[in-house]
Amino acid sequence: MSSAAARDPAARAAELRRELDHHGYRYYVLDDPEVGDDVYDALLDELRALEREHPELVTPDSPTQRVGGAPVSNLEKVRHLQPMLSLANARSEEELVAWVQRMRAHLAREGIEDPRFDYVVEPKVDGLAISLLYRDGVLVRGSTRGDGQIGEDVTHNLRTIPSIPLRVDDAPPLLEVRGEIYMSLADFEALNERRAEQGLSTFMNPRNSAAGTIRQLDPRLAAERPLSMWCYQVGVTDGLAFSSHWESLEWLRARRFRVNPDIRRLGSEQAVLRRCHEWQDRRGALPFEIDGVVVKVDDVELQRRLGSVGRDPRWAIAWKFPPTTAVTRLIDVMWNVGKFGTLHPFAQLEPVHVGGVTVKLATLHNEEDLARKDVRPGDDVIVLRAGDVIPQVISPAPHVAERRDRAPVPRPPARCPICDTPTVKGEGVFTKCPNMACPGRRWQLLQSFVSRGAMDVDGIGEKQVSQLMEAGLVKVPGDFYRLDAEQLQRLDRYGEVSARKAVEAIAASKERPFGRVLFALGIEGVGAVTGRNLAQRFRTIDALLEATAAQIADTPGIGPVVGQLIHDQLQDEHMRRVIADLRAEGVRMEEEGPPPGDGPLNGRTVVLTGTLPNLTREQATARILAAGGRVTSSVSRRTDFVVAGDSPGTKLEKAERLGVRVLDEEGLEAALRGELAEPGDGAAGGGGAAGGSGA
Repeated sequence: MSSAAARDPAARAAELRRELDHHGYRYYVLDDPEVGDDVYDALLDELRALEREHPELVTPDSPTQRVGGAPVSNLEKVRHLQPMLSLANARSEEELVAWVQRMRAHLAREGIEDPRFDYVVEPKVDGLAISLLYRDGVLVRGSTRGDGQIGEDVTHNLRTIPSIPLRVDDAPPLLEVRGEIYMSLADFEALNERRAEQGLSTFMNPRNSAAGTIRQLDPRLAAERPLSMWCYQVGVTDGLAFSSHWESLEWLRARRFRVNPDIRRLGSEQAVLRRCHEWQDRRGALPFEIDGVVVKVDDVELQRRLGSVGRDPRWAIAWKFPPTTAVTRLIDVMWNVGKFGTLHPFAQLEPVHVGGVTVKLATLHNEEDLARKDVRPGDDVIVLRAGDVIPQVISPAPHVAERRDRAPVPRPPARCPICDTPTVKGEGVFTKCPNMACPGRRWQLLQSFVSRGAMDVDGIGEKQVSQLMEAGLVKVPGDFYRLDAEQLQRLDRYGEVSARKAVEAIAASKERPFGRVLFALGIEGVGAVTGRNLAQRFRTIDALLEATAAQIADTPGIGPVVGQLIHDQLQDEHMRRVIADLRAEGVRMEEEGPPPGDGPLNGRTVVLTGTLPNLTREQATARILAAGGRVTSSVSRRTDFVVAGDSPGTKLEKAERLGVRVLDEEGLEAALRGELAEPGDGAAGGGGAAGGSGA
């Protein structure tokens, strides 16, 4: 230890922390180091030795505290102080211009005519959104975005990332900073090489690698992986205010947060469009992956007046890049079995790198689409990741048509590829496996049964369903309710805690609403909305099983063809055994609460489309049902009115074409109060069309 440290250890420790913070900032944030690694390491070693001799000098923001903490037992849920909103998308110049027009229309209704917009344009880094919370300048919590309201506490891992400040000088008592955790392409490749040399599995892409690392329980694993963070927003603060978003970014830069140097403030839509195209053109040359550009209104007061719609702020939008494509060889056309027995083609490909992942399999949708595209084994084909997510074959490569030695046109197999049952061709476009006990069909039904839209069993996903089937533990839906934690623990993916929680989640699913149960049964023609409407009309499973095809067809949104299809399936002995088994296990088989009464919407049929400003789809549906109305998923001449929010899609167009009345949220509220003015009576009632808002 130096003589200076011996004389005043506290002063020397503070000096070392300042020096290390400075050199870390130069290296990890500015990428402009002033000293070599040997000098930095010597300073860090001196501070460690000093803190070992004087433990009372250790502070939470010390550089020595980034790595070495004990593993956590689980990731705690935390509620964000302010929701972390998502972003609406624009994929063309017209959509971006339409976004600007919607903002102007909204502000005009607020009394702000012809506002001037300055914009901040930022790269949309393909990583993991993170919230950092500082109290009195010290990092106290870091959490994932989660569902926007509730995320997971990952502070132990975020502390290991050198570019994240542990202390912020001149900070308010409360400060939230938001940003994106990512891994550079060079670091990702180096990490995968090291893992391959060690015989470990490699990661699919940098985003998955970053997300998986941040959710590790042991911070030492996170410290071994090269993560970084771009900061893009100041969230909740106490005693700190900005007049513009640009000003907040400058404030972050001045306090050593890592803010992308290529962010620009621009004064016109034309300049924004040029900048978006520039980012799109240079996407492949960047050292990290981006999947678009974020455009924000700069003025904070205008942001406040614009507000948000659903989970999207009106004052920001993501310019999404076109989906990535590549050309590769189609090795073969294979077939999957869907949950209703339909055969779906998919492509086995020579591995190709598309949009950051290696693609070996891709969808071909259905046999009609396969015939239309005319792709055959041996062809070079164009592969696309739709929305940068789902790989699909879109067409043969241009030169393929000139070949004369192409393979025969692929046809659906004469026998089921899973159970070898002879296939049948129905009246529709699909070839089917008629075997209700087909393992492929049964797997699709079982994983759909526990999925989020159906029984929503947390801890049981596609891979777990496969394991349970292979172990002979689950053959029909009722088997889920006969599982115990001991059986699950014998499977690879379960420990004591996860097995117990899965069994608890299975038990809790018995109380799902009757409409969800009907959807989960896997009845062809019964989706989430139809299941709810059937439950609302027939009230009990016995009444539904006794109903005629005509009675089922008279349910809103069904009709005679689908009504007959549903009726026939409900008469099938296999389906009746499944229902009886679930009832015996205690699954809800009747609608809860009283039937709809003579409310303001009694007998009215309503369709919801788009995003409403203040109500979620579920909340609006519940209130319509409580008022005696019916909610269906499709617009017809029998629809009384359509409630349309932002981004309403084709349902609004169909309503206008059929002359169906269109309401905005204000009009819906009036209808729920029984105050909706009838067309042409001149009374007030908030029944305007949502299309007038520029949505």
